[in-house]
Amino acid sequence: MSETTKNSLESSLWQLKCHFTWNLLEGENSLDEFEDRVCNHTEFRSSGFKATMYNLLAYIQHHRGQNEAALEYLRQAEELIQREHADQAEIRSLVTWGNYAWVYYHMDRLSEAQAYADKVKHVCKKYSSPYRIESPEIDCEEGWSRLKCGRKNTERAKVCFEKCLEKNPKNPEFTSGLAISSYRLDKWPPPQNPIEALRQAIQLNPDSPDNQYVKALLALKLQKMNQEGEGQRLVQEAVEKAPHATDVLCAAAMLYRKQKDLDKAIELLTRALKYMPNNAYLHYHIGACYRAKVQEHQNTRKNERYGERKEPQELIEQAVSYLKRADELNENLTHVCSYLACLCAQAGQYEEAEYYFQKEFSKELMPVDKQLVHLRYGNFQKFQMKCEDKAIHHFMEGVKINQETKEKEKMKNKLQRIAQTRLSQNRTDPETLHLLAFLEELNGERQPADETSERDLDSGCLVPSASLAEE
Repeated sequence: MSETTKNSLESSLWQLKCHFTWNLLEGENSLDEFEDRVCNHTEFRSSGFKATMYNLLAYIQHHRGQNEAALEYLRQAEELIQREHADQAEIRSLVTWGNYAWVYYHMDRLSEAQAYADKVKHVCKKYSSPYRIESPEIDCEEGWSRLKCGRKNTERAKVCFEKCLEKNPKNPEFTSGLAISSYRLDKWPPPQNPIEALRQAIQLNPDSPDNQYVKALLALKLQKMNQEGEGQRLVQEAVEKAPHATDVLCAAAMLYRKQKDLDKAIELLTRALKYMPNNAYLHYHIGACYRAKVQEHQNTRKNERYGERKEPQELIEQAVSYLKRADELNENLTHVCSYLACLCAQAGQYEEAEYYFQKEFSKELMPVDKQLVHLRYGNFQKFQMKCEDKAIHHFMEGVKINQETKEKEKMKNKLQRIAQTRLSQNRTDPETLHLLAFLEELNGERQPADETSERDLDSGCLVPSASLAEE
């Protein structure tokens, strides 16, 4: 194929509607993070979305330089479309054929790339267009693909589903896509109210297993609006009608966790884990639930002068087990190592706690996350390791971070109390005077310590829990 013909082919390929022309990786910093988000988040894992997943996996494998693996995923997508959508196979295959053409083009197998471009052209000519047509099925495929890709693509996904609904306003799949997009955008400015879209999606197809995730999202939204009665009923229905859908199980678990029903949340997440045993996020959330149970036990002890003093060792062991597995599967998850460090400290495993603290410090953390680790590590040094100087160092490092947070205020209060205690013992101690000067420079003037917020942390019975006490 001559260079002129190759350039002509490339020009044709750019007219195709497919993952390569949607530029899904725009703004992404890491292909690993992108793949993790697409593959390991639990949404849209039912059979209806397998073709979408196969196309996305092909796109990812191409960018990893694994074009043969990409072709295999495209074959699976094509076979699934033929089997599941026989009456719309041509239209629904256009995206997959476009991806085929691009992969073959990058492999320099230009005749095969041209063959797939021609297949697209043959279908599009029926609609008086050379390489692309306005089709709600294609817009729908783009919408689901963008939703799988995460936050940066959500606004564009919503536009795709709105275009679909202009052509077919009563289509349950399009309505569900719009509802899910609206729910996600409700968390980001400008906020949107997804209630109407969610209700409409449910009304159009209330009993479909593929639509129970929408029902669970409505339950979560109603919970935020203090309408927990209806939300509880909806989530129970969703779990009953889609008992094996991991997205439904995880959304339901979120609702129960917010209700402080941690046992029910753990039960649902564990059920989801049976279908996705190597999903780091599921291990993380189960571990976080057990960690919350440890904190509940700790808070109960704070409020009880007498009674059971035994540490919840079994709960700590469960939390540590799941969080360690999450860390093994994905070392980039935020907070996992910090949680593990605090739990190990509670269990008296100080060397392991130190290991996980240092592992957390080695990550590229957001400022607020870095402050939190300095607070937790400072607590560990002060209460477990009895090393106040190291605690002071980390509280100061955390306070220096230019981010106004409750963690920063806690560290300032801790430093103020330490300074006052030391000053009462030796008014000329140079390290104490240096600390006071640091606080004065930070605040403009000295501020009194918040003794009530710190009193519990000096209680001997709470020392094993100190690293978890303030977050």
